[in-house]
Amino acid sequence: MARNDLKGKVVLIAGGAKNLGGLLSKNLAARGAKVAIHYNSGNTRADAEHTLAAIQAAGGEAVIFQADLTQVSHITKLFDDTIQQLGGIDIAINTAGKVLKKPFVDTTEAEYDSMSDINAKLAYFFIQEAGKKLNDNGKVCTIVTSLLAAFTGYYSTYEGLKAPVEHFTRAAAKEFGNRGISVTAVAPGPMDTPFFYGQESEDAVAYHKSASALGGLTDIKDIAPLVEFLITDGWWITGQTIFANGGYTTR
Repeated sequence: MARNDLKGKVVLIAGGAKNLGGLLSKNLAARGAKVAIHYNSGNTRADAEHTLAAIQAAGGEAVIFQADLTQVSHITKLFDDTIQQLGGIDIAINTAGKVLKKPFVDTTEAEYDSMSDINAKLAYFFIQEAGKKLNDNGKVCTIVTSLLAAFTGYYSTYEGLKAPVEHFTRAAAKEFGNRGISVTAVAPGPMDTPFFYGQESEDAVAYHKSASALGGLTDIKDIAPLVEFLITDGWWITGQTIFANGGYTTR
């Protein structure tokens, strides 16, 4: 089977119920992949079920799994359950993340720990489990943030605790490469989803919209094709963080 052929391949998507993850779940299923849709809690179960129903109505194959992936044992179980139900895993995509916009001096230890668990620890052990469980010639992709290239305040825990994923990506790419597994990260700009608006005032939203060279917030429909490229034809790209933000920021 060609590396760019998704028919019959198994894709596991952390945070695959809604927003970018939900779009990827539906797009990849439409291309013939069998999709394992992860959701975090009861709050997103309805989204997961809606995405599952949409895939099945279109003739695709998918399953849903609930898990708190800040617990490493739950990550292991998610991979094992996916393999048991779908026969293996070829592609692992992690869209999970948490934003906190808060002054540095006001951030609590509990907030730091939560941001670390979701943005760094989860990402590390998701990539680790992928390295253990993916089929040869697999693909791993993590969603990070274009704030990694920003010089700004108020996002110290978000940008700071997404930053390690770049290093995880490079290390994993070197270590997994002998099995033909590529490992990448994608750094969108502020995306036009509820994930973004909960943290921002009207003035801040207006600023973020005006900051990109191409104008406006990042649309998930502009990010999904990039992820799809990296896990198919773009498999030769590995160890890289790709910034896709309409000219919002760059290095």
